[in-house]
Amino acid sequence: MATRTSEKPASSAKKKAVVGNGLIYGLAPYKEVKGEDYMSLPQRDHFRNILIAWKQELMQEVDRTVHHMQDESGSLPDPNDRATQEEEFSLELRTRDRERKLIKKIDSTLERIEKDDYGYCDDCGVEIGIRRLEARPTATLCIDCKSLQEIKEKQLLGG
Repeated sequence: MATRTSEKPASSAKKKAVVGNGLIYGLAPYKEVKGEDYMSLPQRDHFRNILIAWKQELMQEVDRTVHHMQDESGSLPDPNDRATQEEEFSLELRTRDRERKLIKKIDSTLERIEKDDYGYCDDCGVEIGIRRLEARPTATLCIDCKSLQEIKEKQLLGG
């Protein structure tokens, strides 16, 4: 498989979420035990660990961005170089802003775990499911309610 050397690598959060060895932020997928209750203590601990690892990676990315912007913020004499650098910084800041919002959502999800309110759909109350939560640990809707929500949004926006 050919790799492109001219492209910037994807953020480390994305790389670790989709690792070929099946790890999720450095953790193996949860192996359910026969007869185990949904959202048992080991399951909640598993998702707490995923969320904490994800949050740590996002925070490290923020630190890297700050250091990168400080290191690269020297005044460039060429106006085109300055404009390119400012655009790059703008893109990085927008990405970090989305990640900041995601960190808030992770914190909110960690609170739900502590309150034993994690893993159940906000709309219908059914189990969201271990595999869906591993794919999207901050999910608050089951797949049926999420699909219905997306259909309604599409209809409202005329998409």
